[in-house]
Amino acid sequence: MTWTHKHLLGLEGLSRDELTFLLDTAERFHEVLDRPIPFVPALRGKTILNMFYEPSTRTSMSFAMAGKRLSADMVGFSKLTSAVQKGENLLDTVRTIESMRVDGVVIRHSCPGSAKFIADRIDAFVVNAGDGAHEHPTQGLLDLFAARKRVGSFEGKRLVIVGDITHGRVARSAIIGFAAMGAKVTICGPPTLIPRDLGKAFPYIEIDHDFDRASKDADMVMMLRIQLERQHTGLFPSIREYRRLYCLTAQRLKKLKPDVVVMHPGPMNRGVEIEPAVADGANSVILAQVRAGVAVRMAILYILAGGELER
Repeated sequence: MTWTHKHLLGLEGLSRDELTFLLDTAERFHEVLDRPIPFVPALRGKTILNMFYEPSTRTSMSFAMAGKRLSADMVGFSKLTSAVQKGENLLDTVRTIESMRVDGVVIRHSCPGSAKFIADRIDAFVVNAGDGAHEHPTQGLLDLFAARKRVGSFEGKRLVIVGDITHGRVARSAIIGFAAMGAKVTICGPPTLIPRDLGKAFPYIEIDHDFDRASKDADMVMMLRIQLERQHTGLFPSIREYRRLYCLTAQRLKKLKPDVVVMHPGPMNRGVEIEPAVADGANSVILAQVRAGVAVRMAILYILAGGELER
């Protein structure tokens, strides 16, 4: 197929064929990373701006590494040392940088819709690296990539996403991506951490507040951390209570399918939503998710900056 989108702003609206195309392209770059010299000259001469208005380790580093592996010039942006500190707005900042002939912009911002706002106003391609509690499309893709390595086809498989859904952009991209690929998705967590209208927004999902019941026949379990930095009031009695009800412990893992795939987008709060023994155990693909992030982001940058790819 031929890729027709200029930007990657979310997984919503992408077809199964398009998602498969992205994953298959990432598979090629995953092989590149195994070479003694893991570089290709695919984007030599291209300049890509990494704009992170929120803290990030995995995403910002993997985008930077992906660009360098493709031989692109990656330009980092620090909010703390930019004119933002003097009151410059987001659009003026991006336009200023684009005037220096940037080919692409990778942006993370606290405001939902910020990536689309920029994409509608500049000529460079835009990749959404997380916009508030809206979407995190490349995380959704790398989750799909890592899980596909273990389960193969997603058709008829069950994914349970557990934790802070209200404040988590990861959950929304996972819901959209896994469902589009044929998986059945169940959302689980305290009622205070699941939006009331989630079932209306995604009528094809199931919602269950009992972790043990929801995960009984799951093929994949994705644990999410509690995003305390986005919460303004206490939404559950205590960490101890949350752990008792929603932590994936070694004891709980024994009750699940022997080959269940354990996922976590990171960063982890070990001992809160997942026990260290589970995070580091045989069922876990957490490190595989991190590694997949570079390959997936190489694929995205290559497709958007390198033009059409024929399959």
